[in-house]
Amino acid sequence: MPRITTSRTRRAAAATAFTAAGAAALVSLTPAAAQAHGAVFNPVSRIAACYAEGPETPTSQVCKDLVADSGTQPLYDWNEVNIANADGNHQALIPDGKLCSANREKYRALDWARTDWPATPVNSGAFGFKVRVTAPHSGTMTMYLTKQGFDPTQPLRWSDLDSTPVAVHQTTRTATDGYYAFTGDLPARTGRHIVYMVWQRNDSPEAFYSCSDVTFGGAAQAVTTTSATTTSRAATAGTAQAPTEAEIAAGASLSTVSHAGHGGDEQAPALSADTADAPASPLPLALAGAGALAAFGAGSLLLTRRRGEN
Repeated sequence: MPRITTSRTRRAAAATAFTAAGAAALVSLTPAAAQAHGAVFNPVSRIAACYAEGPETPTSQVCKDLVADSGTQPLYDWNEVNIANADGNHQALIPDGKLCSANREKYRALDWARTDWPATPVNSGAFGFKVRVTAPHSGTMTMYLTKQGFDPTQPLRWSDLDSTPVAVHQTTRTATDGYYAFTGDLPARTGRHIVYMVWQRNDSPEAFYSCSDVTFGGAAQAVTTTSATTTSRAATAGTAQAPTEAEIAAGASLSTVSHAGHGGDEQAPALSADTADAPASPLPLALAGAGALAAFGAGSLLLTRRRGEN
């Protein structure tokens, strides 16, 4: 009788241990949570402008101060200003004065109310927006402009933004050459203003945010893009420059941004329509692997039991 009890106990313990092992294997193969994946390159966002100067050797005083305050990592993670669970509740989650950082401590320097942020010269009328994305997402990208009379020496508030967007673009899971490009309409303004982006995904609650400084009345900045390079170079001091593709590639290894497991992002992003078909998710493979392990364990347990009975 004691022998039977011990045998049953050992078999139960073995089954429990194997179940735990199978669960652990499944968890290890399940994609982790993702991070945000993009920044506005025209008009150039604050974080993109500072990254373009070089995280290790920034040239403008504001970008030097950003690195002194927050280190270089926020710049290497230029495509990650996000809130994972925003779900459209932007004003509830981001208080006044924290719009540019999305209320994230890591990016707090982006909220500084200063007039020396590198800016993009613009004029009223049609404007070509360009957003560089490292992982396209299905959703809605909305661009807002500050009202006439905005004071750039004061922290940006929700009430500073004109309620009528200057552009609304429906984004898809593909982005030609890594960019969303669309046209908006800038109303009449004078002086320094901020273009604020809210990009809400519709395949997950994640949302992305961006602040771009612009100055009305100057010559609009020319931006040339190709599949291999992106050039945005200014002739005057204080004019924002977008990172080149070479600069993006050079800093990629130092980024901590993940593109795995949130809303289908466990696959490499599709950059154009002809590469839109993504391979199957690794999750079914994980389930199959766990199932195979379970079957093997059950067979081993049965064989051990038969040997004991014999």
